[in-house]
Amino acid sequence: MSTPETNRVWRLTERPTAAFSPDEHVELATAPVPEPADGQALVRVTHLSLDPTIRGWMQQDTYLPAIGIGEVVRSMGIGEVIASKSDKYPVGALVSGLTGWQEYVLAEERGAGALQILPEGTDPLVAISLFGPTGLAAYFGLLRVGELKEGDTVLVSGAAGATGSVVGQIAKLKGCRVIGTAGGPEKCAYVVDELGFDECVDYKADDVAKTLRSAIGPDGVDVYFDNVGGPLLEMALSNLALHARIVICGAISQYDGAAPKGPRNYSNLIVKRAKMEGFLIFDYAKDHPQAFADLGQWAGEGKVNAKVDLEHGIEAVPPAFTKLFTGGNVGKNAVAL
Repeated sequence: MSTPETNRVWRLTERPTAAFSPDEHVELATAPVPEPADGQALVRVTHLSLDPTIRGWMQQDTYLPAIGIGEVVRSMGIGEVIASKSDKYPVGALVSGLTGWQEYVLAEERGAGALQILPEGTDPLVAISLFGPTGLAAYFGLLRVGELKEGDTVLVSGAAGATGSVVGQIAKLKGCRVIGTAGGPEKCAYVVDELGFDECVDYKADDVAKTLRSAIGPDGVDVYFDNVGGPLLEMALSNLALHARIVICGAISQYDGAAPKGPRNYSNLIVKRAKMEGFLIFDYAKDHPQAFADLGQWAGEGKVNAKVDLEHGIEAVPPAFTKLFTGGNVGKNAVAL
């Protein structure tokens, strides 16, 4: 394969303080395809993972530094090694890591530019979803932070999304009663009929608090896995069981320009002797192999499936990203380049 000459990249041009706009905050630019030096490999990016955390990286320092103005937008991706001057990266290997919104990237042997080599024959869509950040977040958030036990009542916000959909399926195979929240009757039907949740509450419908309380029942929620924040977090805090565990994975309702709203009823944590904890998948890096093994086994048995909402082409990346904040996607949001 001859090495291409032009690399198309999406660069950050302005920090979004309100809703992300493809026309205002990023631009599609061209750059020369980089030549690998000793210890490097050239990777053709095949798939990009679009995750809510990218919105935070655009705006400010978080657990990683903010993306610099003029820099390639940071994101996780999957790619194929097409040229190599490194023993670590053989030509033809499938790799994953922080590739950014671009068509080609250099892989380093160590440090921030290092990429992970995936097992031969790995399906890229499985790698970017079930074995990617969202699948790992579901696994560690529910099982480690949430300390899931058989018979628990589990509430999952964003149940039709990439992480929430996997959370609910794991909870079901572990013998729990699972309730989800999602936007609209079609998504709620998907959550119950295809993912196997026991119930799903439409947060866009009238009198959500009453409907959610009825679905949960008088004994309350043992584990709340929160991907949304805002009013739904308050509703969950009002329906806790004794010694409940609240897992804070995300707060997507607060990301895209909305004024942050904290829970007004957090004192119910005292009344119910409950705990609320945030986490990152990096906290459990040494246990990722066990997570991959378990998730792979469950997927092979047909107990956990990860739906991918796939768009195509480098031009489609920013519009596809906006779907995360408008409820336009079901499952994992990704782009094939």
